[in-house]
Amino acid sequence: MTPGLPELLSRLPGDPAIVHPLIALAMAVTITLIASALARFASPRLRRRFRALGEALAGHMRPILHHAIAAALMAAALAFWPIGDFAHLILGAALALSLSLLAIHLLRSLAIPRLAVLPIAVLLFVMVLSGSSGGFAPVADMLDGVGIGLGKRRITLLGLVSMAATCVALFALVRLANRIVGRSITRAHGLDATQKLLAQKLAAITVIVAAFFIGVDLLSIDLTAFTVFSGALGLAVGFGLQKTFGNLIAGIILLMDRSIKPGDVIVVGDSFGWVNKIGVRAVSVITRDGKEHLIPNENLMTQEVENWSYSDRNVRVRIPVGVSFDSDLKLAQDLMLRAAQESPRVLRNPKPNVWLTAFGENRVEHDILVWISDPEGGVGNVKSDVLNRLWLLFREHGIAIPYPQRVIHSSIDRPRPQ
Repeated sequence: MTPGLPELLSRLPGDPAIVHPLIALAMAVTITLIASALARFASPRLRRRFRALGEALAGHMRPILHHAIAAALMAAALAFWPIGDFAHLILGAALALSLSLLAIHLLRSLAIPRLAVLPIAVLLFVMVLSGSSGGFAPVADMLDGVGIGLGKRRITLLGLVSMAATCVALFALVRLANRIVGRSITRAHGLDATQKLLAQKLAAITVIVAAFFIGVDLLSIDLTAFTVFSGALGLAVGFGLQKTFGNLIAGIILLMDRSIKPGDVIVVGDSFGWVNKIGVRAVSVITRDGKEHLIPNENLMTQEVENWSYSDRNVRVRIPVGVSFDSDLKLAQDLMLRAAQESPRVLRNPKPNVWLTAFGENRVEHDILVWISDPEGGVGNVKSDVLNRLWLLFREHGIAIPYPQRVIHSSIDRPRPQ
């Protein structure tokens, strides 16, 4: 019969009180090195295989994998080591440290604040260490003994710690699920940008609702106790949060009917710019001045909106030009057309055109009509480029641009000679 680990340890020479802890320490160091090597080998392969998960963990894939492997190997070693030995406590401390570091990297990769991460890591370390050294029951009884009574319920320190840990864990899971689902939808084929954004928002709402009910079940919260509170909340939503929920529904409708999409160039009142993103409450519109206007979603549903790229991204720009009556109109019109064609942002198809629109008081009015396909790059700079080129061409060919003139006739009564 093959001897077990206790028999093998009893046959080792030397004092067991010294040899066993040294062996346990050597095992902990060896397991850490093995876990580091395995994580270095497997991390890039897992990142390529599960790209969405790797991006969601924000560069913490390797340390998370390292501490997860170390914790699994430590748990296996701890299971075979005799209980009650000091070496067992060393392996338990190594396991607790690995799990705590794993929790820290997991939570920090999800942008959880340090003030919430460190207490969770310390609590996990104490729980695992106490469990490996005789059970968590004494610690739990101590935490449960500290509390106060509120009516028929008793609030204990153990309950508060459990609630805080559950809320942080659910919050981290919600963020992780949203990141994984969001990045998976982003790389999905067959969906345009608007459909992807709508799918991401619906998935985020679904994850939050599911996490809420899971949290209620884990914390054993009796929802019947919130009947009166839910009625008051309904009134608050009906009156105080009406605009907020109206903007939320309006944003979902905008994404569903695809009338406004990220990247569209829109004009709402005095705001002109391209849509950066459609949020839960407002649409972000960035102007050519670099200012970001946050327009409530409900305003886009009720007000008149000009969408320059709703069905076609091509936009026609009108550039008024006047020349003197003494100029060669055919030559001037050819030069206008040439200046438009030489501008880099002007499209060749549809081709530019020049219209004679009116005979003014002191000049012949023309409109240069050009088309651009990138209105988010601005309209004024296109006009400026065409007019600059036209100015040089007019000066080169002697075409005059008149300026307003006024002739004032006055009669002054002179004194008659005596």
